[in-house]
Amino acid sequence: MNKTVFFGGLAIAGLAAGVASAATLDDVKARGSLNCGVTTGLVGFAAPDANGVWAGFDVDMCRAVAAAIFGDPTAVEFVPTTGQTRFTALASGEIDLLARNTTWTFSRDTDLKFDFVGVNYYDGQGFMVPKALGVTSAKDLDGATICIQTGTTTELNLADFFRTNNISYEPVPIETNAEAQQQYLAGACDVFTTDASGLAATRATFEVPGDHVLLPEIISKEPLGPLVRHGDNEWGDIAMWTLNALVAAEELGVTSTNVAELGAAATDNPEVNRLLGTEGELGAMIGLSADWAKNAIAAGGNYGELFERNIGENTPIGLARGLNAMWTEGGLVYSPPFR
Repeated sequence: MNKTVFFGGLAIAGLAAGVASAATLDDVKARGSLNCGVTTGLVGFAAPDANGVWAGFDVDMCRAVAAAIFGDPTAVEFVPTTGQTRFTALASGEIDLLARNTTWTFSRDTDLKFDFVGVNYYDGQGFMVPKALGVTSAKDLDGATICIQTGTTTELNLADFFRTNNISYEPVPIETNAEAQQQYLAGACDVFTTDASGLAATRATFEVPGDHVLLPEIISKEPLGPLVRHGDNEWGDIAMWTLNALVAAEELGVTSTNVAELGAAATDNPEVNRLLGTEGELGAMIGLSADWAKNAIAAGGNYGELFERNIGENTPIGLARGLNAMWTEGGLVYSPPFR
């Protein structure tokens, strides 16, 4: 969601080229903390509580990377970013990692000079409307006013959908999710569109969530994941394999409650041993300690634990695993081998 496409593309690419030659891991270690870009506030993914403590699915990714590096999941500073500011913040070096519901696209990888390190949520763009509107399909939205984040792929997907179906709409431009929620509830727009996970997260915060419905159409593919700057493959490897470690841990049955025990001595599963550092030298290959993955998993749990705690079916957001189930359960999620 909030997916800026070409805003300041050339300037961002130039910034990325200027900072990518630095060794990001060295900078992070020297600073003593990871600077992680997150959304300005989306419950379940990244939002601060009343005491300013951040929580959410993307926040836990940041903490896992910090734990992999420092052995301390609290060694991270969260930098709120909007759809318009996130790419400049990453390209300029203000943040080391962007973990902010951002869609992996061709232009972001090539023109904006970023590297996506994996997909941590497979999503698609949807529509939310008040139940009182009596609409059951997005194809019935001819003439509707729609809250949309401008300068984003969400905006482009919306234009394509309405053009393809020969219907019209009136955009209501917004910049942040909080602004979209305010405008939508105030009746400034009939419809709010963004990634379906974002709609579910937003609806969960409403006083009466049941007064609003998500329409059945999903009009795009939105592979969301963390990203880093081009030009520092070693840093990209750390972010990539931290995400993979959380995924592999779920498949291998390594959890936040048993990781300490399993990592204390070699088990009868060689891949668990390699993952947790009791066998082989995988940590040294990426410039980290042998127990880097053990620390990342201990920070908040494996991929499934992060999902269920923050956005799963037993939370107010209530998202089913669906495409985000493990490959052994019919989903798309799996990690390359740890060997």
